[in-house]
Amino acid sequence: MKHKSLSQPRPGPLQYVFLAGLAVLFVYPIWWAISSSLKPPNEIVRAPLSFSPGSATLHNYQAMFHDVPIGTGFLNTVLVVVVKGALTMCFCPLAGYAFAKYRFPGRDLLFGVLMLTLMLPTLVLIIPLLLQMSQLGWVNTYQALILPGSIDAFSIFWMRQTIAAVPDELLDAGRVDGAGEFGIFARIVVPVIRPGIAALGVLTTMNIYNDFVWPVVAVNDESHQTLQVVLSTLAQNVTGNRIGADFGSVWGELLAAGSIAMLPVLLLFILLQRHFINGILAGSVKG
Repeated sequence: MKHKSLSQPRPGPLQYVFLAGLAVLFVYPIWWAISSSLKPPNEIVRAPLSFSPGSATLHNYQAMFHDVPIGTGFLNTVLVVVVKGALTMCFCPLAGYAFAKYRFPGRDLLFGVLMLTLMLPTLVLIIPLLLQMSQLGWVNTYQALILPGSIDAFSIFWMRQTIAAVPDELLDAGRVDGAGEFGIFARIVVPVIRPGIAALGVLTTMNIYNDFVWPVVAVNDESHQTLQVVLSTLAQNVTGNRIGADFGSVWGELLAAGSIAMLPVLLLFILLQRHFINGILAGSVKG
């Protein structure tokens, strides 16, 4: 008996054309920014949409590194991403595990209050947080950049939904074998939810890396500024460091700095895209 194939149907020619058009639409701005950053400043203004490989130059990158403290901003961003990301990836899965698999008084009420904080606009929280940082003497410090928001409601919610799909029988089998509660989490739950953790890692890294509002409020010392804050003041730095800097030079250095800033995020997504997509799909199906 001939069985009907259960594999997914292949897309038709029109679907290929449509998907190729979408890919070009999304990739072209990245290509334009990188190629324009390699053009001489006068060509950026004279012919913004054309690019000749023969005229490629690193002049914009050399001038940008001379005018802008982008290295300091990048190192500060790396420090904040690593430490703040580690706190998120350590404590949010544990909190999600407690909400998903334990029964304790007030659990639903506590989780409801946690979800309520997701509804609050970010700007509403900034002034109270800034007052707290001021009372603690943490303004213009790494603590102010790292600790607020390191354990956030969305990450706990994400982990709670992912861990809720883990069968209770697996946990009971671990308890029968004599494993402790933390051992069950580390040896049974974490390997099962690995795609969800990878997706959370990518989202957390991108959120911290792209965060601008809180760093620009909490830090006004140049030595503690993150990359996004440095980029926001880049045009002023270029014109301030070079009297008479022309429009093409400012745009050339802006494009060079933007190209460098986007590379870490692109590289992270390319390396972890399979885990990221699997985690998103697992959350959408099982959540």
